[in-house]
Amino acid sequence: MKLSKANKLIMDSYASMMEGLSTYLGSAYEISLHSLEDYNHSVVKIMNGYHSGRSEGAPLTDLALNMLKRISDQGLSATESYTSYNVVNQSGEHLKSSTIPIIGENNRVIGLLCINFYIDSPLSEVLQSLVGSKTDQPEQEYFANNVSDTMAEAVSNARNQVMLNSSIPAVNKNKEIVRLLYGKGLFRIKDSVSRVADALGVSKNTVYLHLRSIAEDGE
Repeated sequence: MKLSKANKLIMDSYASMMEGLSTYLGSAYEISLHSLEDYNHSVVKIMNGYHSGRSEGAPLTDLALNMLKRISDQGLSATESYTSYNVVNQSGEHLKSSTIPIIGENNRVIGLLCINFYIDSPLSEVLQSLVGSKTDQPEQEYFANNVSDTMAEAVSNARNQVMLNSSIPAVNKNKEIVRLLYGKGLFRIKDSVSRVADALGVSKNTVYLHLRSIAEDGE
């Protein structure tokens, strides 16, 4: 199979995503990306490949070939049994695995994303990936049901931060709130200027004025 430019972009997007996914899941997980351009050298990216000894250029596995044959015979519904399954490799190691087809143009399978969790990995290694280091500073994240709640929470947090900072003159408080929201990317949300203006009790023009000033400051 020769991948089109669009299909290659799809594969590239999965390759980029794998690094973040590997960081999140931890070293007990081996993640491999297979391109169906060349079955003999299908692995185009692999994370933690030391588990299996594989590297880029490794071939498709027998299980992956069987999966592709089932898709050819039965359609994509045949992949359900490959979403989560148990494996024992040639070294006797136990794995919890998932093989996910990557769909490209014309609804064709162009690649596979394979995730293998090595169940026999030391518990300390697994826990480390789950909870992170004790020295890591946790981020705050607000899970809202709608955009209004997201904006209200963001404005509230920014306002509290600014109001508690006595070094900021009262006349500059609103501008600093806008600066914080701008730095967090909140103004990418549709109608955000109106929402912030209402929350601060100022006009939209005032918010725009602050944004222009912040942009001129090079921030």
